[in-house]
Amino acid sequence: MLYILTSVVFLSLSTISNALIDRHALVTRFNPSRNASSSVTPMQVGNGNFAFGADVTGLQTFLPYGILTSWGWKNDSLPPGKIQADIDDYKGASWGLPRATGAWLIANPNRVNLGRVGLLFLDPDGGGVRNVTEEDLQEKRQTLDLWTGKITSRFVFEGAEVIVTTVSSQTSSAVAITLSSTLFSQGKLGLFLDFPWSDGAYFSAPFVGRYDVPERHTTTLELSNTSGRGNVRARIAHTLDSSTFHTSIAGSPFSITRDSPAAHRYTLLPEHPSKFQVVINFTPSALPSITRLPSVSSMTSQSDKAWIEYWEKSGFVDVLTRSTNERAEEMQRRIVLSRYLVRVNAAGDGPPQESGLVNNGWYGKFHMEMYFWHLAHFALWSNPSILSSAHNTYASFLPSSLSRAQIQQGFSGARWPKMTDPSGRSTPGEINNLLLWQQPHRSWKEQEPAVRRKWAPIIRATADFMASFAFYNASTGVYDLGPPVHVVSEDTAPNNTRNPAFELAYWRFGLSNARDWLHSINETVPPLWQEVEENLAPLPVGKVGDGESEGLYMVYEGIESDFWDLERYTNDHPALVGLVGWLPPTEGLNLTRARLTADKVWAKWNISNCWGWDFPMLALNAARTSQPVQAVDFLLHPLFRFDDVGMRSATCACLRHISRALDHSSMRSG
Repeated sequence: MLYILTSVVFLSLSTISNALIDRHALVTRFNPSRNASSSVTPMQVGNGNFAFGADVTGLQTFLPYGILTSWGWKNDSLPPGKIQADIDDYKGASWGLPRATGAWLIANPNRVNLGRVGLLFLDPDGGGVRNVTEEDLQEKRQTLDLWTGKITSRFVFEGAEVIVTTVSSQTSSAVAITLSSTLFSQGKLGLFLDFPWSDGAYFSAPFVGRYDVPERHTTTLELSNTSGRGNVRARIAHTLDSSTFHTSIAGSPFSITRDSPAAHRYTLLPEHPSKFQVVINFTPSALPSITRLPSVSSMTSQSDKAWIEYWEKSGFVDVLTRSTNERAEEMQRRIVLSRYLVRVNAAGDGPPQESGLVNNGWYGKFHMEMYFWHLAHFALWSNPSILSSAHNTYASFLPSSLSRAQIQQGFSGARWPKMTDPSGRSTPGEINNLLLWQQPHRSWKEQEPAVRRKWAPIIRATADFMASFAFYNASTGVYDLGPPVHVVSEDTAPNNTRNPAFELAYWRFGLSNARDWLHSINETVPPLWQEVEENLAPLPVGKVGDGESEGLYMVYEGIESDFWDLERYTNDHPALVGLVGWLPPTEGLNLTRARLTADKVWAKWNISNCWGWDFPMLALNAARTSQPVQAVDFLLHPLFRFDDVGMRSATCACLRHISRALDHSSMRSG
């Protein structure tokens, strides 16, 4: 997904004008429209903690796209012969675990697809459900109004028009649906709800869960009396292993029946046909039973208000108006669509997983090293409330991160996890335990004194770990990082990796910011912070006679001098360009050398294997080294493609990284 392009645009492009930007015109200019379902990406409505993925009908009639939330997690049954104590014994600090225990910890908890909602085509003469395909629908037209967060879908079936509007609540996990058609009065149309089995057995994209194993889970229907103050007409409890999720349904009068005792599919039929409005709300079992839901009209008004406020009160970039550049249209499209997608998928109570709420890569877990890419842009776009909500993750993860640092050779401070569940428990695996670059993230500067004071304990714990992790090398008189350590690209041997260039620069940057942070609120700075910052090993540079590496920055100290021509080192994240771009110039950095190193990366790296945020990082480097045209070239690179709704198009690199899942989570003995 296009999570970070928008931040880069601030650095790479600007529009100089005293005129007000016509935001409504620019946003709605790029309203996505479809006349057929995409087989890989849904059209979405949502609020950051909840997302509803739709096919061309505005629901999930033909394709089982997800209904995913930030809170919808479950644990699978324990492996045979294991008890809860075996799981509890893992403290998130090692990877030498029995394979069954380790595999369970990697896949659990996993995110659950809460259900599926779709249109039901019926035989009015008692023939039951008809086998209708998308190809049987005519004049299909679907539009997402970005300005208000509403999907309107139209089609004709057997001569009758069907109109479906879909909006998301902005305060809860609910979707509001309005269906209009004469097919209701003819007994030809209804609505179905279906509930899948979800587990951690596999990555699931673009769909989540299985509908072919009903025996593994249960659903229970409860009808409600709406004669009192409540308006909820039905509830369905869905139990998977030890977790239960509740679906509450309100709206126009309807009947609801279970299709069969062996299935988890339910049919809803309106009692007063022609127009059918329904609100479907999802909650975990821990919440009290809901008796009243907002109306469709109130949820629609809420969506209008929240989205319009988002567009009007956030930052905005116009690269299109009065531009004569033929690429301005596509750049503006990406800016607008990415702004929509990040609010739906990344504006929740915690960091989003790498695929947001679109599907379930990495079992739905999020990666703390991605925190910067997924969330820092909200600061640039003047969305501090969104950013501060997710920031609370650091406070909730602090106790386990302090413990993790102690367990790992008695380090001080907080070692933040990499791949983690909502509790902060680090997932087992070598990479998950040895990756470093998530550590300095929270040390980026804040301007407000009150914010600095609030987050001072987190900054102190972060810098305490960074200072204690650096190892004083008596033979060289400097502080080293590693071994063992995994670099950004996760493709070097950790026991041979010492003083990686990007991590060294980020360490200096983080410790410097942490010192400034505490100084600004008159708190004492531990002397070790400055000692380590000023005496960190220099960035590794190729020596005279090292061929193509001579005079250039190296991935890490001691790497083969011909690494530029070794495929295993030039096929993943090109972190060397992050020395300038991601980071401002740090102490000891030679800008000329950094520029020449970036030039070598551009020439030597296998860009066809770059993915996600690699192109924006290349663009950031180009922008900060005064190469704006090159920055735009990277942002609009032919391999950096986005589909009609603004989602990242699949590439071989994406598939390659999915196939590396077992490498990320590999269990090693000893």
